Formats: sequence, C-alpha cells, structure tokens
Amino acid sequence: MSEKRLAAFDIGGTSIKMAFLTTEGDIIRKWSIPTDRSEAGVKIVQDIARSFYKELEADGLTTVDVLAAGVGAPGPADPEQGTISGAVNIGWPNGYPLKKLLEEAIELPVFIENDANCAALGEMWRGAGSGTGDVVCVTLGTGVGGGVVSRGMIITGVNGSAGEIGHITVVPENGFLCNCGKKGCLETVASATGIVNLYKAEGKEAPDARTVFEFAAAGDEAAKRVIDRCAFYLGLAIGNIANTVNPAKVVVGGGVSEAGEALLLPLEQYVKQFTFPRAMDVLSIEKAQLGNDAGVIGAAYLAKVMTV
Repeated sequence: MSEKRLAAFDIGGTSIKMAFLTTEGDIIRKWSIPTDRSEAGVKIVQDIARSFYKELEADGLTTVDVLAAGVGAPGPADPEQGTISGAVNIGWPNGYPLKKLLEEAIELPVFIENDANCAALGEMWRGAGSGTGDVVCVTLGTGVGGGVVSRGMIITGVNGSAGEIGHITVVPENGFLCNCGKKGCLETVASATGIVNLYKAEGKEAPDARTVFEFAAAGDEAAKRVIDRCAFYLGLAIGNIANTVNPAKVVVGGGVSEAGEALLLPLEQYVKQFTFPRAMDVLSIEKAQLGNDAGVIGAAYLAKVMTV
C-alpha cells in the first residue's frame, strides 16, 4: 500500500475502542472489544493484540503496513517511562509498563498518554479545535476531565498530572468532598454528579443532570440557579486556565455539554468576566465535535507526531 496506517487504542473501564487511521486522521476502520478487568487487568494487552492482528489480517495487511500505535489509558501517564498509574477502574498497579508490554505484543512502536489528553489532541487535530495548536479541552461527564494542548503538543507536567482541570479548587470554603480527597474541586459542581449536588443543596431532588436542565427549561428557579452556578464555576476555572496558557479555543465536551446553549451561553459570559482582556480577544468557546472518536483520533495523532 502507498501509505502506512496508524493504529489507535482508547482503553476504558468497560470497552476498548480501536481504530486504523490514515496519517491525516481519517478513520479507515473502527471497532471495540470488552475490557476484561479480571485478574487486575492482566489480559487487556493480549486482548488488544489479538483483536489488532485479527482486523489487520481481515484487511490483508501486516504490521509492515502500520507506522505506529497510539494508546490512551485512564490514569496519569509517564510517556517517557511508558507507564500508567492510578488506573483503579482497570486494576493495574501504579507504574504499569503499558508501552513495553504492548510493543512486545504487537511488534510496533507504541506511544501512550492519558485518555483525556488523547481526547484533547483529537479535538485539536480533527475536531472543534482544528486550525490551531493551542487548545484547552474540558470534558463534562460523571467527572470533569481535560487536557491542555500548546503548540500542538499535550502539556503533561513533571509526573503526568498537568491538565487535571476537574481538580481546580473553585469553592475554597465549605465545598463538596471530591473523590480525590480535596474539597471544592470543579468536578464536584460542574460534572453531571456536581449539578445534582448543587440541586440537592437547593433542597431539591433530581435523578440526573439532564433532569435539572429540563426543570430549568420548564421555569424551575432553583434549577436555573444551579445552571448559573455551574456556568460560573466553569467560567472561573476556564478563565484562569486561559490566563495561564493563552489558548485560541476552549472545547467543551461530554454528556453535560449536550445541554447546548443553556450552558454554553452563560459559560461564555463568565469566561469573559474572568479572562484577561488580551487573552479573551483571541479565545472562542466551542462544543466538541468528535464524540467517542476523539480518543482514538488523538492517540493516532500522538503516534504520528512521535514517529514522523
């Protein structure tokens, strides 16, 4: 074949999304397999390799036709050491040598990164952040994830903890307890769980964040206050990130972002309030475009830039 493919794996607690892509980021084939978390996730690497070879053979190809593989995995990554830590949903021990094990299994160069960082790279390359290499991605789901891309590369920090946007403290006093052990994290007030937390603090009950947005649309004043508070805390965090890294775009994704303008319009106003004017002059807030494909596209980008 004239052009080599990129392989990409996005490892989650329930499933592993896999894909072959062109070096321009177009998905040629995508599929998924269940994540086998038994025995502390020891079978995951071999499951990936087995599925990878099966799909490669189905296309009449061999590893010679693949440039490299990129992998997104939950937990802080150490790309230089090739290890993943804190992948509690999978069961891997800290310092799990994912790069080494996967390179041995598929006999290709492998490059690893945190899954949220891969999603940020994907949106920067082929999604809402395309056209610039300076993007902040904020994912609002059960928690709040994120990634900071500068000049086309993810900012990882000294030990892979950069971009933990969900753990920025936005409620310094009397905040909700976060799973990380801190109180007042952005995740406790801006995730799907956080929105329900805020609604309960109003003395009200809702089964999920979507219901709170529905209540607000129907005129519920408490629900309206909750959405405004959520937008306020998000705007405060994003504004301070923008003041620090000066991105061209902030991309907002995840299930909560499906609320659309009900969240994004007040969010834009608060971001403007908290962002240094010169930084705000070049900043736009965008809704994520790639959905569940962001992780594999970002992992492929990682493989591309580390080998080309």
